[in-house]
Amino acid sequence: MSKRTKALSAAGVVGAVALAAGAVALAQAPQPAALKSASALAFAPNGVLLVGDSLGGQVVAIETGDTARAPAAKADIADVSTKIAAMLGVPAAQVSISDIAVNPANGNVYIAVSRGTGAEAVPVIVRTDKAGALAVVDVAKLKASTVAISDKPTAPNQAAQAITDLVFVNNQVLVAGLSNEEFNSSMRTIAYPFRGQASSAGIEMYHGAHGRFETASPVRTFMTYTMNNQPVILAAYTCTPIVKIPLADVKPGARIKATTIAELGNRNRPIDMISYEKGGQRHILLANSSRGVMKLDANNLERHTPISTPIADKAGIPYDTIADLKDVTQLDKLDASNAVIVVAAAGQPAQLKTIALP
Repeated sequence: MSKRTKALSAAGVVGAVALAAGAVALAQAPQPAALKSASALAFAPNGVLLVGDSLGGQVVAIETGDTARAPAAKADIADVSTKIAAMLGVPAAQVSISDIAVNPANGNVYIAVSRGTGAEAVPVIVRTDKAGALAVVDVAKLKASTVAISDKPTAPNQAAQAITDLVFVNNQVLVAGLSNEEFNSSMRTIAYPFRGQASSAGIEMYHGAHGRFETASPVRTFMTYTMNNQPVILAAYTCTPIVKIPLADVKPGARIKATTIAELGNRNRPIDMISYEKGGQRHILLANSSRGVMKLDANNLERHTPISTPIADKAGIPYDTIADLKDVTQLDKLDASNAVIVVAAAGQPAQLKTIALP
């Protein structure tokens, strides 16, 4: 499961996402994709790559045509950022990786790259196959469909946070990020195949480490999960509260009050989260900017008492920090037993690695 078909819960209930056989992937008339950024990646069925373009204020669905099955293999590329830079004809310092997504059709890894820095940065999508061969995806030559994010923030310092993460689930795309509404923290829904417009719901959550309700901070990473036989969104914010939101509550114009079920430590930004089962137990793997990779106990999440009062340190979901996983900057699920990570230690080229799920 791609983290961004992240869609599928460990229990598999939130998983009726496949389109009917022969269904057209894109409902709109296809047109070339024009990206201003590639903030977040996800996959819809049939090899359709979803790109969250914060600076362009849009979500783009690209028909990659990458649907051929491939034998199981690891995705390992040493110095992947250096190799991408050489392929793009720029110094390694001019390349940064903003996200990865595994194509669930065959395990190929798609990498969102910025070539250059600042206002001159150009988004590039790179793919690596099971043999470790890198190739630029020429999105301008592929069929694509676009939905605008009409409520993107207008403040220049917030533009890059218009889209922080996206997930495909139940024939819709969920898009987290900042908006220009009263509740800046937004969860948008887009019907898939794309038609019509994106609709937004504002989110309020209690941040125990700050001791207050907040609406201005965006969800950093999220996934769908099943609790009490109902689909919910599990979302992580900076500093690091974990909240749950019933998927049914995400309606146009809604003001959602999320339920905080964990506080995992401040001075930290969550990066990616995936769910999996191992040895009959459910787990969530959460990569963080400064608190390493956490393995959360996802059994009986519904039993955790909601957090609604100040928390001095940590509370809620128990977890272990995986000591062997350091400097992880991106994370996605490769298959039932493995994950793909990007490791980027300070001053060192980024590495693409396959790891066994802990």
